[in-house]
Amino acid sequence: MGCEVIKVQPLSREESESLFLDHVGRNVLRSPGLEDIINLIVEQCGGLPLAIITVAGSMKGEDEPCVWRNALNELEERVKSVKGSDIEIFERLKFSYDRLGDSKIQSCFLYCSLYPEDWKINSTELIENWIDEGLLDGLKTRQAMYDRGHSIINKLQNNCLLEKDKDDHDEQAVKMHDVLRDMALYIKSNGPQFMLEAGMQLKELPGEQEWGVNLEKFSLMDNSIFEEIAPHITTGFPHISTLFLQGSHDLRSIPDSLFEHMPGLKVLNLSETEIRVLPESISNLKNLNALILAFCRRLTYVPSLAKLRGLRKLDLYHTAIEELLSCCAFAFTDLNRRIFERVLWLQHYHRTTPGRIFELIAFPPANTWAITEILKCKI
Repeated sequence: MGCEVIKVQPLSREESESLFLDHVGRNVLRSPGLEDIINLIVEQCGGLPLAIITVAGSMKGEDEPCVWRNALNELEERVKSVKGSDIEIFERLKFSYDRLGDSKIQSCFLYCSLYPEDWKINSTELIENWIDEGLLDGLKTRQAMYDRGHSIINKLQNNCLLEKDKDDHDEQAVKMHDVLRDMALYIKSNGPQFMLEAGMQLKELPGEQEWGVNLEKFSLMDNSIFEEIAPHITTGFPHISTLFLQGSHDLRSIPDSLFEHMPGLKVLNLSETEIRVLPESISNLKNLNALILAFCRRLTYVPSLAKLRGLRKLDLYHTAIEELLSCCAFAFTDLNRRIFERVLWLQHYHRTTPGRIFELIAFPPANTWAITEILKCKI
């Protein structure tokens, strides 16, 4: 079937101004001397609805003429300094990103680009992921982290960088516009990079020559990836900190070699795959903070995690593991109690036997308190 390319015309001046005022608030016209500046800012948006909306969102609540004049100067400089229609669009949108004024909030926004296009990102899941990545560190309690996460989501929504939505379970969610996702990749094109192959229905891993030496986060979630990842990776990727393979429902086996080349891995998400065992090389990921295995219903074996002194989250929800200690190869001769002391959240472990959620009998009394405190952290 052939496709017809339809060129969408920019908004007229009147339409642009009306859209801008709808999002910034028409009360702004009450401030003396702002109307002319606002009209010039709208002109710099080039009639692009998304640029108009995001710039307006970032200026909401501002009533000082000096702030508006500075915004106009920044937009003019951005458009003058670049060539090419896509880059001009990105620079207009990046104005709103830069006005966030907080590098951690900016990182939280960029993180959303790891999801597939038009993906409804569950808000609670997103905050959990931000916690796993250390983006909400510095707060004393998990509740404080959640509160901070929700305030960041609200800020990104108010700045029109994320859209409010509901996921398939009618829970609170957010979406990132596909052009804003492209803008996020444009931002990440300098320095540590993201590689996004999420939702592309890939059958195999991209060739390692495509990965790039500066690769930091690699998202392969929601793909049709192969029954087994081919053990063809020979190059080291020491800067990869995040690997997403969740939702690859055909994935059944992972070679040892995959993780041998990712010594800096901090977050590994293998949830909703068909893997039965984890490779032994997992045991050597000493920097790993979060190991997420939820809904790996066939998973029966996890190697020893005793060396993972940075592990803060182990998610075994709805796996086929029958005995936590034996399958994880935890031996009290080599298990450092401080591993559990540093775990902020060991998500509750599901067993198919009715009424038996977690087995604590195997833990000596001296260690039972640690598991109890971990379970209390569940929100």
